[in-house]
Parts: sequence; C-alpha cells; structure tokens
Amino acid sequence: MQTRLSHLLFSGGLLVGCAFSATAQPLDDSVGDGIGIEQKLDAQVPLGLSFRDETGSMVRLDQLVNDRPVILSLAYYECPMLCTQVLNGLLRGLRVVDFNIGQDFDVLTVSIDPGETSALAAGKKREYIGGYGRDGAASGWHFLTGDQASIDALAESVGFKYEYDAETDNYIHASGIMVLTPEGRIARYLYGVEYSPKDLRFSLMEAAQHTIGSPVDELLLLCYQYDPTTGKYGLVIMNTLRVAGGLTVAVLAGLIISTIRRDRRQQALSHANPSPPAPHLN
Repeated sequence: MQTRLSHLLFSGGLLVGCAFSATAQPLDDSVGDGIGIEQKLDAQVPLGLSFRDETGSMVRLDQLVNDRPVILSLAYYECPMLCTQVLNGLLRGLRVVDFNIGQDFDVLTVSIDPGETSALAAGKKREYIGGYGRDGAASGWHFLTGDQASIDALAESVGFKYEYDAETDNYIHASGIMVLTPEGRIARYLYGVEYSPKDLRFSLMEAAQHTIGSPVDELLLLCYQYDPTTGKYGLVIMNTLRVAGGLTVAVLAGLIISTIRRDRRQQALSHANPSPPAPHLN
C-alpha cells in the first residue's frame, strides 16, 4: 500500500507541478487580448487564395479543396511550442482513423508566418507523411506558405485570431483545427492539442455529407514564447492548466481514497477469516 501511495503522490506532484509552474510567472493580462478561434460555422473559405506548396509551386486553394472533406490547420513551421503539439496530436488521431489521407479526405497545413519558406514546409511534410506511414498520403497532406495578405484572408475567414510578437519573433495563437466540406465551408471546429479518432472520423463523415456541425465549447491553449533567460513561458495555457491541475488533484485524491478503503477491507476480511493452520505431515 505504501509503495502504491508513494507512486501516486510522486506522479501527481509531477503533473500538478508542471501545470502550475507555467502560470507562476506574473502575466500581462493584455497579452492574449484578441487571441482565439472564433467559430464561423458554415462560412465559406475563400478558395481563390494562392499559396506556395512544399515544392515552391503556386497553388490556389480551389485546386486542393474540391471533391473531399479537408482538415485545415493554421500553424507556423518554426514554432517553438504549440504548433508541433497540434500537428503531433492530429497525426496521432489520424493514424487510428480508418479513412485515408489523399483518398477519403485531405489535410491542409498553412503557415501564418509570411517569412517561412517552401523548404521548411517540405521538411515538415517529410516528417508527418513519414509518421503517418500510408501510401498516397503525400498527395493529400499539403504544407503551404504564403504572403501576408493571403494568410490574413484565410485566417479571418475561419476565425483564427493571432498576433505577432516582434520582441521574440514568435506568434501568439490558439490551438485547434477546422474541418471543411468538399466545397470549402466550415463544418466543425476541434480545439486543443489532442483529437480523438472518433471525433475526427465523425467530423469527416459529416463534412463529406455537407453537414454543418453545432458550436462546441472552447478550451483554448495559447502559445507564446519561451524565455531562455528565465526558463519560463511568457504565456502558456492559463485557465486550461488551472483546470487540468484541479482535475489532476481530484483524480489522485479519488485514487488514494479508493486504495486505502480497498486495503482496509482486505485487512478486515483477513482478521475475520484467519487462514487455518497448515496440516502437519507425518
């Protein structure tokens, strides 16, 4: 019992410590103003916008969004934090879904940084196509870069609100993805950095049928910068981590209480029904 409790307490300390250490630093309340993802369900993405693909070729969105549902993620390829978590979470979910990229649906990852190059996009594509590991995915998962006007128009159309911080050369943004119908209308928003295979599958099925989903609760994760001089993040998670920390404490308390009660019941039973003495063998 003591070993199990020690293990639970140690694990919980790590989880809660990680959660609250990110919020220990005083934060400027105005830093995250205007950052988020506004749900614009059934809005039309402007398919006439042009971007460069990972090969450096100019492509219009209507060349990539036409006959299949599309998962859209806005990120930037040199993001030090959250973008990688979003893409990794998306990859983990899609690897379980039985639909195939490039056959049943497509994925568009678009950089919000106009200074990023097609070479960076190509590197990201190699990484995630390799991680996905299915034939034909390279024709369906596109990593795009573009100029500021095209980025702004696309971000505005899907309600993706972000800011650039010149001091750190990083972008403040929220985490989430959008699912589009084959004609490029917004069918569903999925927030956070983990996307369950069930949610992804149903969202793609709805979008394929041109069905527009209902608004969902926002649980936003905000990405800001890492300050190597302090070893802390300037703006990270905020209320999400506070909620997560509280839930972690509650879950651990429940586990500890249930463990204590189970051990007490076992001890009571052993006292009430002592084992008979072993017979002597002649």
